[in-house]
Amino acid sequence: MENFDWKNMPFGYIKTDYNVRCYYRDGEWGELEITSSEYINLHMAATSLHYGQEAFEGLKAFRGKDGKVRVFRSEANAKRMHDTAEGIRMAPVPVELFKKAVFTAVKLNEKFIPPHGFGASLYIRPLLIGSGAEVGVRPAKEYLFMVFVTPVGPYFKDGFKPIDVMVCRGYDRAAPLGTGRFKVGGNYAASLASLELAHNKGFSTTLYLDPKEKKYIDEAGPANFFGIKNNTYITPESNSILPSITNMCIQQLAKDMGLNVECRQVPIEELSTFEEVGECGTAAVLTPIRKIVDPDTNLIYEYCKDGKPGPVCTRLYNKLIAIQNGDEPDPYGWVDYI
Repeated sequence: MENFDWKNMPFGYIKTDYNVRCYYRDGEWGELEITSSEYINLHMAATSLHYGQEAFEGLKAFRGKDGKVRVFRSEANAKRMHDTAEGIRMAPVPVELFKKAVFTAVKLNEKFIPPHGFGASLYIRPLLIGSGAEVGVRPAKEYLFMVFVTPVGPYFKDGFKPIDVMVCRGYDRAAPLGTGRFKVGGNYAASLASLELAHNKGFSTTLYLDPKEKKYIDEAGPANFFGIKNNTYITPESNSILPSITNMCIQQLAKDMGLNVECRQVPIEELSTFEEVGECGTAAVLTPIRKIVDPDTNLIYEYCKDGKPGPVCTRLYNKLIAIQNGDEPDPYGWVDYI
């Protein structure tokens, strides 16, 4: 793609050639359909529009130095979408159908996969929506599953550089027993006001506390939170936190690097004890945090005082992207080759 500035690629939507769709009707999934249209023909009474029957995933494809195309953790994303679908009573997409749709979309748009070495990737967005018409509050009888792709750069414009984060006590992204553990659009809609507030104050993103007691770290706006101290990788455990596949990968890498791993409640006061902190997710990858500001208590927690990512964050980040890009072997079976 001669007209693309791969080095300065934003994290946003860029039109590609094709997307893949599949319909669930009369109790079963149909065949994959390929289209170049960017639009959906949707009934005005579709449950996705009225009752939030909508789920999505995010994963990436990478072009290695060897020229091979690698899709990262497709099966884990398929299983998480399956869990989400069951959680909000949609027809689950079978794992093999999910993977077939993802691989087909990547193959059809291979020319949009960024070259190796530019820090960019092909973002893959599987989407599942209730397309059947209902006026009463009940699950739809018909569903649409689709996959589109778009080339992207880093989620945070500066890439692997420390960011500043603001604690948001006045907002929750999910209820204690709600949909926080599912990847549904409503959780993200609930975060928009607080993200706008944080951006207006000069912060890259927000940090939420637990929605029940406001005592514990929950997660960051677009990603899971983690802290590092005493050779231990610590990340919050909560029913209102999305189970990040990237976080699971980093936990495995941390263990193999000799770190202890703890998934537990993290009191906000513990922020003062961490040597390094960061957030992680498919979009954010692993992003170190320079400073966390709590405007309600006037407390400021500072890390990366020299402006550089900490050594543990750096090792974990380098290892993860090396596996994703094919620069190092994948002993975990995380990568599928296209």
